[in-house]
Amino acid sequence: MRKLIGNIALLAGILPEKTKWKSGSSMKELEAIPDAWLLIENNRINDFGSGACPVTPDVFIDAEGGIVMPAFCDSHTHLVYAGSREDEYMHKVMGLSYEEIAKRGGGILNSASLLQQTSEHELFRQSVERAWEIISLGTGSVEIKSGYGLTTVDEVKMLRVARRIGEETPLKVRTTFLGAHSFPAEFRENRNGYVDLIVREMIPAVAGENLADYIDVFCDRGFFTPEQTIRILEAGAKFGLQPKIHANELDFSGGIQVGVKNNARSVDHLEFTGDEEIALLLGSNTMPTLLPGASLFLGMKYAPARRMIDAGLPVALASDFNPGSSPSGNMKLIMSLGMMQMKMLPTEVINATTINGAYAMGLEDITGSVTRGKSADLLITRKIPGINYIPYAYGSDIISKVILQGEKV
Repeated sequence: MRKLIGNIALLAGILPEKTKWKSGSSMKELEAIPDAWLLIENNRINDFGSGACPVTPDVFIDAEGGIVMPAFCDSHTHLVYAGSREDEYMHKVMGLSYEEIAKRGGGILNSASLLQQTSEHELFRQSVERAWEIISLGTGSVEIKSGYGLTTVDEVKMLRVARRIGEETPLKVRTTFLGAHSFPAEFRENRNGYVDLIVREMIPAVAGENLADYIDVFCDRGFFTPEQTIRILEAGAKFGLQPKIHANELDFSGGIQVGVKNNARSVDHLEFTGDEEIALLLGSNTMPTLLPGASLFLGMKYAPARRMIDAGLPVALASDFNPGSSPSGNMKLIMSLGMMQMKMLPTEVINATTINGAYAMGLEDITGSVTRGKSADLLITRKIPGINYIPYAYGSDIISKVILQGEKV
Protein backbone atom coordinates (compact mmCIF):
# COMPACT_ATOMS: atom_id res chain seq x y z
CA MET A 1 0.00 0.00 0.00
CA ARG A 2 1.27 3.44 -0.96
CA LYS A 3 0.66 6.30 1.43
CA LEU A 4 1.38 9.85 0.43
CA ILE A 5 2.00 12.67 2.90
CA GLY A 6 1.22 15.84 0.99
CA ASN A 7 0.77 19.55 1.58
CA ILE A 8 4.05 19.64 3.55
CA ALA A 9 5.36 23.15 4.14
CA LEU A 10 8.85 21.82 4.92
CA LEU A 11 10.29 18.30 4.92
CA ALA A 12 13.25 18.42 7.32
CA GLY A 13 15.94 16.04 8.52
CA ILE A 14 16.86 14.61 5.12
CA LEU A 15 20.08 12.59 5.12
CA PRO A 16 21.85 10.29 2.66
CA GLU A 17 22.15 6.57 3.40
CA LYS A 18 24.85 5.42 5.81
CA THR A 19 25.01 8.73 7.68
CA LYS A 20 26.33 7.74 11.10
CA TRP A 21 25.75 10.98 12.99
CA LYS A 22 26.04 14.75 12.84
CA SER A 23 29.08 16.20 14.61
CA GLY A 24 30.76 19.55 15.17
CA SER A 25 29.85 22.19 12.62
CA SER A 26 27.71 19.73 10.66
CA MET A 27 25.23 19.71 13.56
CA LYS A 28 24.19 23.18 12.38
CA GLU A 29 23.12 21.73 9.03
CA LEU A 30 19.54 20.54 8.59
CA GLU A 31 18.72 19.42 5.08
CA ALA A 32 15.15 20.33 4.11
CA ILE A 33 12.81 20.65 1.11
CA PRO A 34 9.99 23.23 1.00
CA ASP A 35 6.58 22.51 -0.57
CA ALA A 36 7.21 18.79 -0.26
CA TRP A 37 5.66 15.34 -0.44
CA LEU A 38 6.74 12.00 1.01
CA LEU A 39 5.74 8.54 -0.20
CA ILE A 40 5.53 5.57 2.17
CA GLU A 41 5.48 1.99 0.91
CA ASN A 42 5.72 -1.19 3.00
CA ASN A 43 6.04 1.03 6.09
CA ARG A 44 9.27 2.57 4.77
CA ILE A 45 10.16 5.88 3.21
CA ASN A 46 10.00 5.12 -0.50
CA ASP A 47 10.58 8.56 -2.01
CA PHE A 48 10.14 12.29 -1.44
CA GLY A 49 10.47 15.52 -3.34
CA SER A 50 9.13 19.00 -3.99
CA GLY A 51 6.03 20.05 -5.92
CA ALA A 52 3.59 17.44 -7.20
CA CYS A 53 4.11 13.75 -6.41
CA PRO A 54 4.34 11.70 -9.64
CA VAL A 55 2.65 8.67 -8.03
CA THR A 56 -1.03 8.09 -7.28
CA PRO A 57 -1.28 6.81 -3.69
CA ASP A 58 -3.73 4.43 -2.07
CA VAL A 59 -3.93 6.65 1.03
CA PHE A 60 -3.43 10.41 1.32
CA ILE A 61 -2.28 11.98 4.60
CA ASP A 62 -2.71 15.74 4.66
CA ALA A 63 0.09 17.58 6.50
CA GLU A 64 -2.10 20.70 6.33
CA GLY A 65 0.85 23.00 5.80
CA GLY A 66 2.84 21.62 8.73
CA ILE A 67 6.47 20.56 8.98
CA VAL A 68 7.37 16.88 8.63
CA MET A 69 10.52 15.63 10.36
CA PRO A 70 11.84 12.39 11.88
CA ALA A 71 10.19 11.19 15.06
CA PHE A 72 12.31 11.72 18.17
CA CYS A 73 14.87 9.09 19.18
CA ASP A 74 15.10 9.10 22.98
CA SER A 75 18.25 7.13 23.79
CA HIS A 76 18.21 7.26 27.61
CA THR A 77 15.13 6.51 29.71
CA HIS A 78 14.08 4.57 32.79
CA LEU A 79 10.52 4.30 31.49
CA VAL A 80 9.72 1.08 33.36
CA TYR A 81 9.17 1.90 37.03
CA ALA A 82 6.51 1.61 39.72
CA GLY A 83 4.78 4.48 41.47
CA SER A 84 6.27 7.97 41.73
CA ARG A 85 8.47 10.06 44.04
CA GLU A 86 6.85 13.46 44.32
CA ASP A 87 7.42 13.55 48.11
CA GLU A 88 11.16 13.33 47.54
CA TYR A 89 10.97 16.27 45.21
CA MET A 90 9.39 18.28 48.01
CA HIS A 91 12.41 17.38 50.17
CA LYS A 92 14.68 18.49 47.35
CA VAL A 93 12.90 21.85 47.22
CA MET A 94 13.36 22.12 50.99
CA GLY A 95 17.12 21.87 50.57
CA LEU A 96 18.19 18.20 50.63
CA SER A 97 20.63 17.12 47.91
CA TYR A 98 20.20 14.12 45.61
CA GLU A 99 22.90 12.28 47.58
CA GLU A 100 21.36 13.18 50.97
CA ILE A 101 17.98 11.84 49.86
CA ALA A 102 19.67 8.64 48.68
CA LYS A 103 21.45 8.19 52.03
CA ARG A 104 18.05 8.39 53.79
CA GLY A 105 16.87 5.39 51.78
CA GLY A 106 15.20 7.49 49.11
CA GLY A 107 16.16 7.86 45.52
CA ILE A 108 16.85 4.70 43.57
CA LEU A 109 16.31 2.49 46.64
CA ASN A 110 12.83 3.92 47.12
CA SER A 111 11.93 3.03 43.54
CA ALA A 112 13.48 -0.40 43.98
CA SER A 113 11.32 -1.10 47.01
CA LEU A 114 8.17 -0.06 45.16
CA LEU A 115 9.09 -2.11 42.11
CA GLN A 116 9.86 -5.24 44.10
CA GLN A 117 6.32 -5.07 45.53
CA THR A 118 4.72 -4.62 42.10
CA SER A 119 3.66 -7.54 39.91
CA GLU A 120 4.94 -7.82 36.35
CA HIS A 121 1.39 -7.33 35.07
CA GLU A 122 0.89 -4.13 37.06
CA LEU A 123 4.36 -2.88 36.14
CA PHE A 124 3.53 -3.28 32.46
CA ARG A 125 0.20 -1.51 32.91
CA GLN A 126 1.86 1.53 34.46
CA SER A 127 4.78 1.59 32.05
CA VAL A 128 2.86 1.13 28.82
CA GLU A 129 0.82 4.23 29.69
CA ARG A 130 4.08 6.19 29.70
CA ALA A 131 5.03 4.60 26.41
CA TRP A 132 1.84 5.82 24.74
CA GLU A 133 2.37 9.23 26.31
CA ILE A 134 5.80 9.67 24.72
CA ILE A 135 4.43 8.44 21.39
CA SER A 136 1.82 11.21 21.52
CA LEU A 137 4.68 13.67 22.13
CA GLY A 138 6.50 12.57 18.98
CA THR A 139 8.92 9.85 20.14
CA GLY A 140 9.32 6.88 17.83
CA SER A 141 12.35 5.08 19.27
CA VAL A 142 13.35 4.68 22.90
CA GLU A 143 15.97 3.00 25.04
CA ILE A 144 14.61 1.58 28.30
CA LYS A 145 16.90 0.67 31.19
CA SER A 146 16.37 -1.63 34.12
CA GLY A 147 18.00 -0.66 37.43
CA TYR A 148 15.07 -0.31 39.83
CA GLY A 149 14.99 -4.02 40.60
CA LEU A 150 18.41 -4.56 42.21
CA THR A 151 17.65 -8.26 42.56
CA THR A 152 17.96 -10.82 39.80
CA VAL A 153 14.23 -11.57 39.76
CA ASP A 154 13.22 -7.92 39.63
CA GLU A 155 15.82 -6.82 37.07
CA VAL A 156 14.58 -9.62 34.80
CA LYS A 157 10.99 -8.51 35.46
CA MET A 158 11.78 -4.96 34.36
CA LEU A 159 13.46 -6.07 31.16
CA ARG A 160 10.60 -8.41 30.29
CA VAL A 161 8.23 -5.46 30.59
CA ALA A 162 10.52 -3.30 28.44
CA ARG A 163 10.65 -5.97 25.73
CA ARG A 164 6.86 -6.33 25.87
CA ILE A 165 6.45 -2.58 25.31
CA GLY A 166 8.45 -3.01 22.11
CA GLU A 167 6.12 -5.82 21.05
CA GLU A 168 2.80 -4.19 21.92
CA THR A 169 3.39 -0.57 20.84
CA PRO A 170 4.78 0.88 17.60
CA LEU A 171 7.88 2.12 19.42
CA LYS A 172 11.29 0.82 18.44
CA VAL A 173 12.65 -0.27 21.82
CA ARG A 174 16.23 -0.99 22.82
CA THR A 175 16.73 -2.46 26.30
CA THR A 176 19.63 -1.96 28.68
CA PHE A 177 20.55 -3.97 31.77
CA LEU A 178 21.41 -1.52 34.58
CA GLY A 179 21.69 -3.75 37.60
CA ALA A 180 24.63 -1.52 38.58
CA HIS A 181 22.37 1.47 39.22
CA SER A 182 22.90 1.57 42.99
CA PHE A 183 23.86 -0.68 45.89
CA PRO A 184 20.98 -2.38 47.74
CA ALA A 185 20.86 -1.63 51.47
CA GLU A 186 22.05 -5.13 52.37
CA PHE A 187 25.22 -4.58 50.32
CA ARG A 188 26.10 -1.10 51.59
CA GLU A 189 29.04 -2.52 53.56
CA ASN A 190 29.90 -5.14 50.95
CA ARG A 191 29.82 -3.35 47.63
CA ASN A 192 32.07 -5.82 45.85
CA GLY A 193 29.68 -8.53 46.98
CA TYR A 194 26.94 -6.86 44.96
CA VAL A 195 29.26 -6.61 41.97
CA ASP A 196 29.80 -10.39 42.36
CA LEU A 197 26.03 -10.89 42.26
CA ILE A 198 25.71 -8.80 39.08
CA VAL A 199 28.55 -10.65 37.34
CA ARG A 200 27.80 -14.20 38.44
CA GLU A 201 24.00 -14.24 38.57
CA MET A 202 22.26 -11.21 37.04
CA ILE A 203 24.10 -10.96 33.72
CA PRO A 204 23.77 -14.69 32.90
CA ALA A 205 20.05 -14.57 33.80
CA VAL A 206 19.40 -11.52 31.62
CA ALA A 207 21.41 -12.93 28.72
CA GLY A 208 19.77 -16.32 29.09
CA GLU A 209 16.40 -14.81 28.18
CA ASN A 210 17.90 -12.41 25.60
CA LEU A 211 16.39 -9.47 27.46
CA ALA A 212 19.02 -6.77 26.92
CA ASP A 213 20.78 -5.12 24.00
CA TYR A 214 23.17 -3.09 26.18
CA ILE A 215 24.72 -3.06 29.64
CA ASP A 216 25.05 0.10 31.75
CA VAL A 217 26.79 1.11 34.98
CA PHE A 218 26.33 4.23 37.14
CA CYS A 219 30.04 5.10 37.32
CA ASP A 220 30.13 8.19 39.52
CA ARG A 221 31.01 9.56 42.92
CA GLY A 222 29.34 7.50 45.64
CA PHE A 223 28.25 4.79 43.22
CA PHE A 224 30.32 2.32 41.16
CA THR A 225 34.07 2.87 40.85
CA PRO A 226 35.91 2.65 37.52
CA GLU A 227 37.39 -0.68 38.62
CA GLN A 228 33.98 -2.12 39.49
CA THR A 229 32.56 -0.71 36.25
CA ILE A 230 35.25 -2.39 34.14
CA ARG A 231 34.60 -5.73 35.81
CA ILE A 232 30.87 -5.50 35.09
CA LEU A 233 31.39 -4.40 31.48
CA GLU A 234 33.85 -7.20 30.81
CA ALA A 235 31.35 -9.73 32.19
CA GLY A 236 28.63 -8.28 29.97
CA ALA A 237 30.88 -8.38 26.91
CA LYS A 238 31.16 -12.16 27.25
CA PHE A 239 27.42 -12.27 26.53
CA GLY A 240 27.55 -9.75 23.68
CA LEU A 241 26.27 -6.76 25.68
CA GLN A 242 27.78 -3.45 24.50
CA PRO A 243 28.30 -0.75 27.16
CA LYS A 244 26.36 2.47 27.73
CA ILE A 245 27.68 4.37 30.76
CA HIS A 246 26.13 6.79 33.29
CA ALA A 247 29.17 9.03 33.73
CA ASN A 248 30.27 12.30 35.35
CA GLU A 249 26.88 13.48 36.56
CA LEU A 250 28.09 14.25 40.08
CA ASP A 251 31.85 14.72 39.59
CA PHE A 252 34.81 13.85 37.40
CA SER A 253 34.45 10.11 37.91
CA GLY A 254 36.59 8.47 35.24
CA GLY A 255 33.40 7.13 33.68
CA ILE A 256 34.03 8.71 30.28
CA GLN A 257 37.50 7.19 30.18
CA VAL A 258 36.11 3.76 31.06
CA GLY A 259 33.38 4.10 28.46
CA VAL A 260 35.71 5.06 25.62
CA LYS A 261 38.23 2.35 26.56
CA ASN A 262 35.45 -0.25 26.46
CA ASN A 263 33.91 0.99 23.20
CA ALA A 264 30.70 2.21 24.83
CA ARG A 265 27.93 3.09 22.41
CA SER A 266 27.28 6.18 24.50
CA VAL A 267 28.35 7.89 27.69
CA ASP A 268 25.48 9.76 29.31
CA HIS A 269 24.98 12.77 31.61
CA LEU A 270 28.50 14.33 31.37
CA GLU A 271 27.80 17.42 33.45
CA PHE A 272 31.46 17.28 34.50
CA THR A 273 33.43 17.17 31.26
CA GLY A 274 36.79 18.84 30.59
CA ASP A 275 39.47 19.01 27.92
CA GLU A 276 40.80 15.51 28.66
CA GLU A 277 37.37 13.91 28.30
CA ILE A 278 36.57 15.86 25.11
CA ALA A 279 39.87 14.78 23.53
CA LEU A 280 39.16 11.13 24.35
CA LEU A 281 35.65 11.32 22.91
CA LEU A 282 36.94 12.94 19.70
CA GLY A 283 39.01 9.86 18.99
CA SER A 284 36.17 7.40 19.63
CA ASN A 285 32.90 6.05 18.25
CA THR A 286 31.14 6.83 21.55
CA MET A 287 28.19 9.24 21.49
CA PRO A 288 28.13 11.91 24.23
CA THR A 289 24.51 11.93 25.41
CA LEU A 290 23.30 14.86 27.49
CA LEU A 291 20.25 14.87 29.78
CA PRO A 292 19.14 18.45 30.46
CA GLY A 293 15.83 17.33 31.98
CA ALA A 294 17.71 15.98 35.00
CA SER A 295 19.67 19.22 35.35
CA LEU A 296 16.44 21.20 35.25
CA PHE A 297 14.60 19.02 37.76
CA LEU A 298 17.48 18.68 40.23
CA GLY A 299 18.79 22.22 39.87
CA MET A 300 22.22 20.93 38.88
CA LYS A 301 24.74 22.21 36.34
CA TYR A 302 24.20 21.47 32.65
CA ALA A 303 26.64 19.53 30.50
CA PRO A 304 28.88 21.74 28.32
CA ALA A 305 27.15 21.04 25.01
CA ARG A 306 28.40 24.20 23.28
CA ARG A 307 31.99 23.42 24.18
CA MET A 308 31.64 19.82 22.96
CA ILE A 309 30.10 20.75 19.62
CA ASP A 310 32.60 23.55 19.00
CA ALA A 311 35.38 21.02 19.62
CA GLY A 312 33.96 18.84 16.84
CA LEU A 313 31.99 16.27 18.82
CA PRO A 314 28.54 14.88 18.05
CA VAL A 315 25.98 15.34 20.82
CA ALA A 316 22.72 13.50 21.49
CA LEU A 317 19.97 14.79 23.77
CA ALA A 318 17.71 12.40 25.69
CA SER A 319 14.97 12.76 28.30
CA ASP A 320 16.25 10.53 31.15
CA PHE A 321 12.54 9.86 31.84
CA ASN A 322 12.52 8.47 35.40
CA PRO A 323 10.64 9.04 38.68
CA GLY A 324 13.43 10.65 40.67
CA SER A 325 15.38 13.11 38.56
CA SER A 326 13.49 13.68 35.30
CA PRO A 327 9.81 12.65 35.40
CA SER A 328 9.08 13.65 31.81
CA GLY A 329 9.59 12.08 28.40
CA ASN A 330 8.79 15.28 26.51
CA MET A 331 11.57 15.48 23.93
CA LYS A 332 10.35 18.82 22.62
CA LEU A 333 11.03 20.26 26.08
CA ILE A 334 14.47 18.63 26.00
CA MET A 335 15.15 20.43 22.71
CA SER A 336 14.12 23.72 24.30
CA LEU A 337 16.42 23.15 27.27
CA GLY A 338 19.24 22.44 24.83
CA MET A 339 18.71 25.91 23.43
CA MET A 340 17.88 27.84 26.60
CA GLN A 341 20.43 26.31 28.95
CA MET A 342 23.10 24.76 26.70
CA LYS A 343 23.21 27.43 23.98
CA MET A 344 22.56 24.97 21.17
CA LEU A 345 21.02 26.14 17.90
CA PRO A 346 17.58 24.93 16.72
CA THR A 347 19.12 22.79 13.98
CA GLU A 348 21.59 21.31 16.46
CA VAL A 349 18.91 20.23 18.92
CA ILE A 350 16.92 18.63 16.10
CA ASN A 351 19.93 16.59 14.98
CA ALA A 352 20.69 15.77 18.62
CA THR A 353 17.20 14.32 19.18
CA THR A 354 16.92 12.45 15.88
CA ILE A 355 19.92 10.98 14.01
CA ASN A 356 22.36 11.30 16.94
CA GLY A 357 19.87 9.75 19.34
CA ALA A 358 19.34 6.94 16.84
CA TYR A 359 23.09 6.29 16.75
CA ALA A 360 23.23 6.19 20.56
CA MET A 361 20.81 3.22 20.37
CA GLY A 362 22.40 1.53 17.36
CA LEU A 363 19.41 2.44 15.18
CA GLU A 364 21.03 4.95 12.80
CA ASP A 365 20.60 2.65 9.78
CA ILE A 366 16.91 2.13 10.54
CA THR A 367 15.45 5.43 11.75
CA GLY A 368 16.32 8.97 12.84
CA SER A 369 16.24 10.73 9.48
CA VAL A 370 14.26 11.20 6.28
CA THR A 371 16.16 8.69 4.16
CA ARG A 372 14.90 6.40 1.42
CA GLY A 373 14.57 2.86 2.78
CA LYS A 374 14.37 3.84 6.44
CA SER A 375 11.36 3.15 8.62
CA ALA A 376 8.65 5.78 8.17
CA ASP A 377 8.90 7.17 11.72
CA LEU A 378 7.75 10.77 11.39
CA LEU A 379 6.01 13.58 13.17
CA ILE A 380 3.88 16.26 11.55
CA THR A 381 3.51 19.65 13.20
CA ARG A 382 0.61 22.01 13.08
CA LYS A 383 1.06 24.94 10.75
CA ILE A 384 3.85 26.90 12.43
CA PRO A 385 6.12 29.80 11.37
CA GLY A 386 9.16 27.60 10.70
CA ILE A 387 11.60 25.01 11.99
CA ASN A 388 13.04 27.33 14.67
CA TYR A 389 9.60 27.59 16.24
CA ILE A 390 9.67 23.95 17.41
CA PRO A 391 12.18 24.41 20.29
CA TYR A 392 11.26 28.07 20.74
CA ALA A 393 7.63 27.35 21.73
CA TYR A 394 8.70 25.23 24.71
CA GLY A 395 5.26 25.01 26.30
CA SER A 396 3.12 24.60 23.18
CA ASP A 397 1.74 21.39 21.77
CA ILE A 398 2.71 21.77 18.11
CA ILE A 399 2.41 18.11 17.02
CA SER A 400 -0.53 17.34 14.76
CA LYS A 401 0.15 13.71 13.76
CA VAL A 402 2.64 10.96 14.57
CA ILE A 403 3.44 8.21 12.07
CA LEU A 404 5.43 5.20 13.28
CA GLN A 405 6.46 2.30 11.09
CA GLY A 406 4.34 3.83 8.34
CA GLU A 407 1.13 3.88 10.37
CA LYS A 408 -0.66 6.91 11.83
CA VAL A 409 -0.98 6.48 15.62
